[in-house]
Amino acid sequence: MKKKFFYLVLFSLPILGCAQTKLIPFNSSNIYYEGRMLYKPEAAVFNWSGNSATIIIDGTEISAVMKDLDTANYYNVIVDDSVIAKFHTDTVKKSYVLVSGLKAGKHKVQIFKRTEWDKGKTLFYGFETNSNTKVLPPLPPKKRKIEFYGNSITCGYANEDFTNQDRWFGYFQNNYLTYAAMTARHFDAQYSCVGKSGIGIVISWFPLLMPEMYNRLDPTDSTSVWDFSKYTPDIVVINLLQNDSWLTNRPDHEQFKYRFGTKKPEVSFVIEAYKNFVSSIRKVYPNAHIICALGSMDATREGSPWPGYIETAVKQLADPKVYTCFFPYKNTGGHPKVSEHKVMANQLIDFIDKNIKW
Repeated sequence: MKKKFFYLVLFSLPILGCAQTKLIPFNSSNIYYEGRMLYKPEAAVFNWSGNSATIIIDGTEISAVMKDLDTANYYNVIVDDSVIAKFHTDTVKKSYVLVSGLKAGKHKVQIFKRTEWDKGKTLFYGFETNSNTKVLPPLPPKKRKIEFYGNSITCGYANEDFTNQDRWFGYFQNNYLTYAAMTARHFDAQYSCVGKSGIGIVISWFPLLMPEMYNRLDPTDSTSVWDFSKYTPDIVVINLLQNDSWLTNRPDHEQFKYRFGTKKPEVSFVIEAYKNFVSSIRKVYPNAHIICALGSMDATREGSPWPGYIETAVKQLADPKVYTCFFPYKNTGGHPKVSEHKVMANQLIDFIDKNIKW
């Protein structure tokens, strides 16, 4: 869409029931969601990194009615495909003015969850407009679909902490500017991100593995099961084992003791666990192209055996639609920053262009 000029209003209003406003409820057919969304009777629940809601309006302003269950979540406001602001959700139900002063006419407005699920849940009650704004039918669903399974790299941990302190605060995390989200936008594909900082295949920094989380709708609830038939990606990207590469060498860590006791796992154990996870993905997505990635942190530094573990697993799977794609070691401190995510995205885009027809 052609870029418009507008004035941004960054404030929130308590819910007072003004007669001059109207609520487009969260379950309106005019709202388009991406990512795994949990729906409660009163609201949609934003859990996962990259969860988003989009609406098309003919008007000059729009708000979102939201309530956070924590204090660490941040969202991007995206108008006509341009990020115009980020905002911080509060634990009180409020109407957040996303944008006002837009040029009259048609606009696409999206809210996008920058932060991951360990920052808490956000209840989204719907969009709110003034009486002069028309809500238009949603755009047709994007034809392509892509899904990512990953750790802090894929979630975007500290990718906007340009001091290299790698601070964990949600303020410095922006999933929209990760290699994953960039790749999805390049291909105009629907985007789903199933990730958590610190997670691994055989060991994590906490008591949860990706093979135990990948099939959840609510990531905090082991009984909440995702219906894989609701979203069938053309491409799945798995970027895991960075945390395993650290923790399998930390016999003093509580999770090492919990998972392995006192003995480091054999290489064959790691390879078999990785194979089993890829097979789990293949079972729910029988026709998807699966890219087994790794990097760009030190699990792919020169001499690391971890890319070889993945290559062995993929070779043993003997599946023509399972590939490997390794991001070179970035050789800088901390997690990848936005510029480094761009390099990763360009590599992944080029790999897909060369190897996959979709």
